[in-house]
Amino acid sequence: MRALCCVAAIAGVAIPIAAYAEEPTLTVVYPPDGHETTAEQIFFIGTALPSEVTINGQSVAQSGAGHFAPSFPLALGENRFAIQAGDVTQTIVVIRNATIPALPNRLTLVDESLVPAVDVERQRGEPFCFEAIAPSGAAVTATLQGQTVSLSPQIITRLPPNSAVLTGLIEPLGAQMTYGGCMVLNQEGDLGQPRYQLELDGQTVAQSALGSVDVLAHTPVRIATVTAPSGTARTGPSTTYSRLTPLPTGTQAMVVGREGDWWRLDYGAWIRASEVNVETGTMPPRSLIRGVLGQPLRDRTEIRFPLQVPVPVSVDQRAGSLTLTLHNTTAQTDTIRLDDGPVIERLDWTQPSPDRVQYRFSLKSSQSWGYALRYEENTLVLALRHPPVIAAETGLTGASILLDPGHGSAEDLGARGPTGLPEKDVTLAVSRQLRDALESRGATVHMTREGDEDLFPSDRVAMIEAIEPTLALSLHYNALPDDGDAEATAGIGMFWYHAQAHDLAAFLHNYLVDTLDRPSYGLYWNNLALTRPAIAPSVLLELGFMINPDEFEWIVDPAAQGALVEALADGIEQWLLLTSSGTD
Repeated sequence: MRALCCVAAIAGVAIPIAAYAEEPTLTVVYPPDGHETTAEQIFFIGTALPSEVTINGQSVAQSGAGHFAPSFPLALGENRFAIQAGDVTQTIVVIRNATIPALPNRLTLVDESLVPAVDVERQRGEPFCFEAIAPSGAAVTATLQGQTVSLSPQIITRLPPNSAVLTGLIEPLGAQMTYGGCMVLNQEGDLGQPRYQLELDGQTVAQSALGSVDVLAHTPVRIATVTAPSGTARTGPSTTYSRLTPLPTGTQAMVVGREGDWWRLDYGAWIRASEVNVETGTMPPRSLIRGVLGQPLRDRTEIRFPLQVPVPVSVDQRAGSLTLTLHNTTAQTDTIRLDDGPVIERLDWTQPSPDRVQYRFSLKSSQSWGYALRYEENTLVLALRHPPVIAAETGLTGASILLDPGHGSAEDLGARGPTGLPEKDVTLAVSRQLRDALESRGATVHMTREGDEDLFPSDRVAMIEAIEPTLALSLHYNALPDDGDAEATAGIGMFWYHAQAHDLAAFLHNYLVDTLDRPSYGLYWNNLALTRPAIAPSVLLELGFMINPDEFEWIVDPAAQGALVEALADGIEQWLLLTSSGTD
């Protein structure tokens, strides 16, 4: 029996022992038959008795336990692979789809390329740009409300997705030719759908964009009020755009545009229509601000900003400082009360533009311990958490640590190793061991799950925000996008989002790599659900690659798990003692 079945018994992994007790002659875990991807290559994750394994007749390398993870190039369309081990053969079809619409070689316009693809609203006087993919050498125009714009051919550099950073494949993907041109929207009202026309070799075709253009009148004013617990503000009108500081419930801003089901707010952010209530009003939400009052509480300092209306806010957190920006606000501030306390060294303010006031908090330590924003009617409340009180002679007494075993339940397996062992079982086993190690050192430990609970990321985030731990650590094991090299990629990775979590992520990454002599996968700023909580330093740990044949053997080895847990507990204790004492 291989070591993997023993891990189930020793580490408490909640899987049927029999499922991994018998040696399969051939198991292919990934990709599934019929898998579709846009990647130029695909890796095959599986295991077989140590013997010759071939894919389309080509021998592939195996680990000592028989695991394999080779990559093969993909042609556009259907790719057929025959995986053979001994007298067992398995056939898998992988379909590679194009990443962009194909450039037409006949008299046609590519439907999905015509702008706008959804109904949009814009302000009078704004430029509006048309775009279309059409054959080379064509004459293309766009007509909107009787005004015709000639579109010129242009070369656009295509960028890879954000996930390309995980594989290092970040260079531009090449060029794509499109036709584009702009006009200024001077006429108010619904201008309808732009009509595109293409002329080539004496022939003409025309078709309309799917979306219409509506130019907003100056009145009546429309006011968006955030109804979600935390309004997700973004830099553009889709989830592919970057997040900005979340907007507290009750925040109000004037609507200045729309694209599909996204509203553009007057301070520059976009928000999904489902997160706000939009009503007509008479005046844009604008506020004065006068006195500001700081209130030290037991475990935090709260600063109260009385406003006339709840305006949008932005936070810029850095080592040793936090800057709060109030948009659509003008200062009449002459008096601020902020007594000396454990967190704030000084508060300064400035009005960098007529509609923005900034409050800069200089902190007593480069390490912050969490913050929260809320509106109490028209008063904005910023809470800055105090450092935990931890003394070396008492171990971790006074520290509250939340552990989140990644994934969970049959609906959320996470990554799977070559045998089919799911990530969720390994994260739970290691988290349980780490909980015991931290509690033995005096820490109070909270677990987001103790078994195979089916939790969404939002459920885990809600626990962090309700418990308000000293630290929040989400434990995971890694995989790669299809373009990755599963055989050559291994190691410890750490992911952070808020500046207050960076030092913890860097310390734990370096400590584990050095102490365990493990490869480094790297330190990443990443916009993940489990790194976004601002109430505590929150880090997501990737402790190794489930899909790497050799590292998988380390991941499931009981002795290696024990060493990992001890190193993690030691690293957490050392970091907390260093930072909570004020020694930066």
